[in-house]
Amino acid sequence: MLPLLLLLLLLAARGPPPCAADTPTPASWEPPADAPWCPYKLLPEDPEASGAARLCFRTAMRGFRCEEPGCKAHTSAGGMLRASVLRNRSVLVQWRLPPGRARRLRSLLLECSWRGAYTRFPCERVLLGTSCRDYLLPEVHEGVRYRLCLQPLPVHSQRGIDDIPPPECVEFVAEPGGMRDIVVAMTAVGGSICVMLVVICLLVAYITENLMHPSFGRPGLRRQP
Repeated sequence: MLPLLLLLLLLAARGPPPCAADTPTPASWEPPADAPWCPYKLLPEDPEASGAARLCFRTAMRGFRCEEPGCKAHTSAGGMLRASVLRNRSVLVQWRLPPGRARRLRSLLLECSWRGAYTRFPCERVLLGTSCRDYLLPEVHEGVRYRLCLQPLPVHSQRGIDDIPPPECVEFVAEPGGMRDIVVAMTAVGGSICVMLVVICLLVAYITENLMHPSFGRPGLRRQP
């Protein structure tokens, strides 16, 4: 009994294994309740173009849930970037940073591009503050493959350090859900109109046959005087 008790005391003194302490808890997509305003700048689509970017502010999207069929979520390979494509062709981009990493960053660069037949074309470039956790793309085109990349930018004194992660990228295609609904609705309305026209034609034919041309009876035999 005494050796077993000593073994239990030794195990308790050693604590949990190192792998359990090093495993980070993934951050939530939901921004904290006390999240500050998100400052951002819309940059020119061409990185070499000149022009002053206007500073804007937005609030975080709280309580958002991507539920099908009105929304479809696409997550990057690293699991840190997510694009929720809504039915109205807008896209909510969300990201999460490991604890403590935001303090070592200067800003975040979100770049959007779409694939053409032979090359890729830029669609939007946004410089976001480290307090930002989401951004809304107002509209994307149906049937086009988009790529969104989020690049963390370190502070000047820490540029080139090894713990700065590579950009997180996610690709998606906006399905033509709205157009499909319009086509279905137009087909249903067209079918109803066709049925109504057939009924009207049959009614006109019946009226023409029975009211416009009254039937005459067969002539009777005349009485002889």
